[in-house]
Amino acid sequence: MQRRRLILAGASIMALPGLARMAQAQGTGADPGRANPMPDELRKALERDPTAPVLGNPQGDITLTEFFDYNCPFCREMVEPMHRLISADKKLRVVFREWPVFGEDSDFAARASLASLQQGKYWQMHRALFRTPGKVTADAAMRAARDIGLDTARLERDMTAEPVERHISMSFMLAEHMGLMGTPSFIAGDEGAFGRYSLEDLRGLVQRARQDMAS
Repeated sequence: MQRRRLILAGASIMALPGLARMAQAQGTGADPGRANPMPDELRKALERDPTAPVLGNPQGDITLTEFFDYNCPFCREMVEPMHRLISADKKLRVVFREWPVFGEDSDFAARASLASLQQGKYWQMHRALFRTPGKVTADAAMRAARDIGLDTARLERDMTAEPVERHISMSFMLAEHMGLMGTPSFIAGDEGAFGRYSLEDLRGLVQRARQDMAS
């Protein structure tokens, strides 16, 4: 799959739709140049939403955000590279944004995964859903929940709670304002990238964000 480098354009998340866009520079190897600085309001919404699962170091020096869908085949391939990145980089803070763009089954899976936060098993649920053979349907999501020992009655109640609704709505709003192309999308610092990435690609994205922050 061709990767595309994306540069964040400056605009507020509270601005009119279409003002906060990501300018596209295609290619896998060319340096697209320094990204425009992200407005504080947009960065706060992207990186500090209390409904978003956080992995890695909560006090990390840089935040990597991933937008994904459980029925996205390329997102599935990114689970292990992301796990390895988090394990190796002790200063990295990772935010997961559930962005169910593949329909009703994806929406159900996202809600189940977010609800698992209330039982302290988000990462286990996240990995279990991505390990599901074939399409992640509502039935498959509940099987995964049972397999990792979740209280499914509580899970179903929590799936309709306000934090879950807010998270999913915010994911779509952020994606629209930043002009995201699809899943998976990764954002670190003022730079974003769309598509299937290697572990080294991800490390490069994070490193450039650190360098920009220090300069």
